[in-house]
Amino acid sequence: GIARALLKVDGELRKKLKVAGFLTRDSRMKERKKYGQKGARKRFQFSKR
Repeated sequence: GIARALLKVDGELRKKLKVAGFLTRDSRMKERKKYGQKGARKRFQFSKR
């Protein structure tokens, strides 16, 4: 991203970018859609009768 490009231009920025959290990748991923459901968590409307 932009932070990595800034590092290539100026290596002195590494510490500041690291402290700000711009050099760590966010590992969260989209939860997959499950079969028999509308989405990852959303279910079809439940009817008692």
